[in-house]
Amino acid sequence: MAIEQVEEDGALYTMEEALTSVGIGKYQYMVLCYAGLGSISEAVETMILSFIGPALRSQWSLSPTQESLMSTVVFVGMLIGALFWGFITDCYGRRKGLLCIALVTAVCATFSIFSPNYNWLLAMRMMVGFGAGGGLVYGSWFLEFVPSHNRGMWMMIYAGCWTIGTILEALLALMIMPRLGWRWLLALSSIPSFAALLLFVFTVESPRYLCAIGRTRDAYDVLKKIAVVNKTQLPPGKLVSSQVTEVHEELLSPGKIKVSILKSGFSSLLMLLSPALLRNTLLIWVVYIGHSFSYYGIILLTSLFSSGQCQHSSIALNLNDDQSLYTNVLINSLAEIPGTLLAAIMVDKVGRKFSVALMCGLSFLSLLPLLAPQLPALTTALLFGARTFISGSFVIVDVYCREIYPTSVRSTGIGVASSVGRIGPMISPIVVVQLVRGCHQTAAIVCFEAVLVLSAVSVLLLSVETKGRELIDTRDV
Repeated sequence: MAIEQVEEDGALYTMEEALTSVGIGKYQYMVLCYAGLGSISEAVETMILSFIGPALRSQWSLSPTQESLMSTVVFVGMLIGALFWGFITDCYGRRKGLLCIALVTAVCATFSIFSPNYNWLLAMRMMVGFGAGGGLVYGSWFLEFVPSHNRGMWMMIYAGCWTIGTILEALLALMIMPRLGWRWLLALSSIPSFAALLLFVFTVESPRYLCAIGRTRDAYDVLKKIAVVNKTQLPPGKLVSSQVTEVHEELLSPGKIKVSILKSGFSSLLMLLSPALLRNTLLIWVVYIGHSFSYYGIILLTSLFSSGQCQHSSIALNLNDDQSLYTNVLINSLAEIPGTLLAAIMVDKVGRKFSVALMCGLSFLSLLPLLAPQLPALTTALLFGARTFISGSFVIVDVYCREIYPTSVRSTGIGVASSVGRIGPMISPIVVVQLVRGCHQTAAIVCFEAVLVLSAVSVLLLSVETKGRELIDTRDV
């Protein structure tokens, strides 16, 4: 009797089939705009201390250790935040997480503007880092509105928002710092965070997340809205969680679907370290640490070489005034545009694993000539190339990490990976600054080359290629 009722309701379709049917349209464009705004906010808040550090050192008579500590505490905050927000959004939903992330980031950014002293600014920037550490949630949220077809390309478009943020921050520094000072730069840089907070009212919960926790009726309502806005239709029949399409008894009562929502971060972490996921989890952690070390380290190299930190090194660019430093950092930031475009071309054609390994190799080759001092113009070009390839590789890694984990622990997976990855930029200043200031450029470049090789090998050892593969919703992987 019950089974007959299921059959009368028509055919069954899964979340992936529903998303494929409604397609990519105006609704996803709106979701992309909001997620992109969050990514821009994370980028500007991350990059800002690269520009205000010298001004604060002069105004508050900071020691080199105090100046470097401002960058370190931001990454410490991001490490904690990435871990925390990943757990929260897997346990309580993407939308609640997005609201809290925007609120914490915007409020703490505002308090930073009016910092009366160094310690206050240090504390507030750590809290901004804690909020910005949730930027990974925006990408996971957007990903769950996109069908598997061309998913990689759309995530590359999303990743381009980070590039916009880095370029925007460099432009702001170039225009604002020499004229209005660091407080105005902090104020203008907080606009994306406030915009994300104000526009939150237009967001909806991820339908894939709703379906994964058994709320198929709510997921259907969201999908229906998407279909209406995109002027498409859902498949005929009944939406079901993909893990129960063959269990008729559970289909009769969607509210009784045995989908466990992870109520604690500890249980989520245990799932990441379960036998089914352990290998990929450990390898992706290595990849994240390596990419973060290389990406932020190359940015740091650009600043150090531009300001002539090693006066005896011929790679110093002799651009000692602040205006020239901002200009050079801006030029180097533009390297992310070809990097993102290259990643968009490769990700769905070549595949995730090989694309990352290839770009790590190209970044390796770009840095190789810097084992010996080079002319300033060539040094600039080589650093431009290295940042192009490592930034392109990094955005593919972000997509890949979200794809290898099931929906029930996706935010936790990317959150922990991103959190562990923050170890890289925390180590970079210690390694790079000390070596470059001590005129040991060869040793500094050797460190980068070794890390790039380790990243390439680690990604090739990952057990799955996700190109064109449907996202997994359950933990049974």
